[in-house]
Amino acid sequence: MNLKVSDVGEKELVRYIISASNDIVADDTAISKLDGTNLISTCDMLIQSRHFPENMSYFEMGFKSVTVNVSDLAAMGASPLGFLLSIAIPKDLPIDDFKQIIDGVLGACSFYSIPLIGGDTNEASEIIISGTALGLCDKPLLKNSYSIGDLVVITGDIGHAALGFNLKTQDNIYSKKSLKPIARLKEGIMIKEANATSATDITDGLASELYEIKKDGFGFMIYEEMLNISDEFKRMARQLNLDYLDLILHVGEDFELLFTIAKEDLEKLDMDYIVIGEVNSSDKVELTLQNDIVIEIENRGYEHYVSE
Repeated sequence: MNLKVSDVGEKELVRYIISASNDIVADDTAISKLDGTNLISTCDMLIQSRHFPENMSYFEMGFKSVTVNVSDLAAMGASPLGFLLSIAIPKDLPIDDFKQIIDGVLGACSFYSIPLIGGDTNEASEIIISGTALGLCDKPLLKNSYSIGDLVVITGDIGHAALGFNLKTQDNIYSKKSLKPIARLKEGIMIKEANATSATDITDGLASELYEIKKDGFGFMIYEEMLNISDEFKRMARQLNLDYLDLILHVGEDFELLFTIAKEDLEKLDMDYIVIGEVNSSDKVELTLQNDIVIEIENRGYEHYVSE
């Protein structure tokens, strides 16, 4: 059988790359030993037609290109070291628009205290921004080092960006989350210092990330009543003919952190957080609905290459 990349999707392609290499330490980022600590490195490519909503400004495009990479550093509990920018643009792009993209990049670098240290430019039929973020961390947070009984926690409300992508107006918290997401860099360092047992960032949806960190013999029970879903969120989703739980579970782009932590370490967290469930031995990813019915969460989220 001659499979195409659309038959397997991005994550399976990444698994192939990892299995074919003896040098990759795979998590949210690469981890390389360096002078008694660890170099944390990550890269992410954003394509205008795939990753930037039509109402996103050029400044916001540049800002997001830094955020998506810094979010991976945050998931490791790393301190930022430097950012490299590679950008391909149409030859007829107005200079002022190009400058706005760079202003967004530099604005984000200043916001996250991560200096722009290099990169490359090229020509393309649409805007393509590829960023590489470097950081340092003595003991990086990994995805699957949790234990049964640990709590499952997120750093803030999720589903907001997913709803925002469907709204025409921009003057609301949902559109702002979709157009200018913020990486939880400081929170990543805080949860590492509080002895969190695992972490990842929520880019492809809560369900996808839970399955990404799941290991054999372990499961997660998530509780709808603990997800902090407002009546306004449910009402707006209903008006758009959208399933509010689908927005919460299967879309992503919130760039909040999903982490696990022992119950006794929770009080060490000097930050806002939302406990949404716990680690168990069910070997399933499940959701207890508000009516107490338990359902298994589908392993589905945003994935490149797969046709919808």
